[in-house]
Order: sequence, then structure tokens, then C-alpha cells
Amino acid sequence: MNGQLVTLADGGDVGDWVGAVGAAGFFLLLTVIVWQVAATWRARMLAAREEQYKTLAARYAQLLEDNVELHRRSLEEMRQTREELAQTRHAVGSMEKMMREIE
Repeated sequence: MNGQLVTLADGGDVGDWVGAVGAAGFFLLLTVIVWQVAATWRARMLAAREEQYKTLAARYAQLLEDNVELHRRSLEEMRQTREELAQTRHAVGSMEKMMREIE
């Protein structure tokens, strides 16, 4: 080598482009990673919320069944009370009739 310096013509421009493409690729990769982490977190939150809704729906169904059972019992008690009231009215009517006959 005769002491001459060998350089590429316009080599600096290629290096700038390579650096810019590399930086853009790095930031694109970083963006994709952040996007995927956010999507995973969102999916977990939705799954947890769905599980809470299922639990709430099961609890609501149980409360509805309990309410129906209480309503059935209440109707049965009302039926029995009406029967007792009818018997009482009949007995009072019989007593009134007997009292009128005695007078």
C-alpha cells in the first residue's frame, strides 16, 4: 500500500441509510412488543370481567330461584289462611244461626 487511503465513493450516504433503517426497524419492533403486551393485558382484563359476569349471573339465578320458592310458599300460606278464614266464617255463621234459634 503506497500510503494511499482507499474510500468508497458516497459510502457515507449508505451508512446513513443503514442506520436510519435499523433505527426504524428497532422502533417498529419496540412498538409491536408494546402493542402485544397491551393486547395481552386487555385480553386478561376481559377474561376476568367475563368471569365476574358469570359469577354474577349464577348468583342472580340462585336469587331468582329463592325468590320463586318464597313466592310459592307465600301463596301456599295465603291459600291456607283463606281456607281457615272460610271455616271461621262458616263457624261464626253457624253460631249466629244457633243464637237466633235460641232467642
